[in-house]
Amino acid sequence: MSIWGLIASASIVVQLVMLILLSASIFSWVVIFQRIRVLKKAKKVRGEFEDQFWSGIDLSQLYRKLTQDGRKVEGIETIFTSGIKEFTRLRQNQNVDPDAVMDGIQRVMRVALYKEEEKLDQHLPFLATVGSTSPYVGLFGTVWGIMHSFIGLAEVQQATLATVAPGIAEALIATAIGLAAAIPAVIAYNRFSATSESLASSYENFADEFTSILHRKVHVREGGAV
Repeated sequence: MSIWGLIASASIVVQLVMLILLSASIFSWVVIFQRIRVLKKAKKVRGEFEDQFWSGIDLSQLYRKLTQDGRKVEGIETIFTSGIKEFTRLRQNQNVDPDAVMDGIQRVMRVALYKEEEKLDQHLPFLATVGSTSPYVGLFGTVWGIMHSFIGLAEVQQATLATVAPGIAEALIATAIGLAAAIPAVIAYNRFSATSESLASSYENFADEFTSILHRKVHVREGGAV
């Protein structure tokens, strides 16, 4: 009546359910650790970049600092570098209307923003799927195991608790594995979703503020009112 003994003696269907749930649990933990690393790095990059950006450093100097020696820009840095590159490219053409310059800048920054938001939300649907479906998959294995156990009882002349217990116990293991897979996935999904939304909101706020800064620069250079 050990756990491993019950798993080994379970029916093929119940064992298959257990294997699916175990695989889902392993993959969800891989995603959890990967998301922890990615979101932690994104928050660190955001903090360091905002400290530099709002320190009053020249934007061109900040751009060179971020891209020096082939350095890979990440997170909020991508939004900044895409905006400043488009600003520089469009300003090289003196005949471009200031409004056209701003439209181009907003377009490339919006694309960069969407890409960064997708990176923040990557793999979160998988955690949501594991969290919502694992208990039901485990319940299916339990129902199947109990049904299989009662079918076996029909072939026995005298049914006792000792006869029924192993089949029910092995079936309930499937539910336990399902809950073990679902609970961490749900907790991680909720935590990561909140962090992702917070980062995405800060990205959007920065994009709006940076757009306002470039808007002033464009119109000042054109000799218009700020």
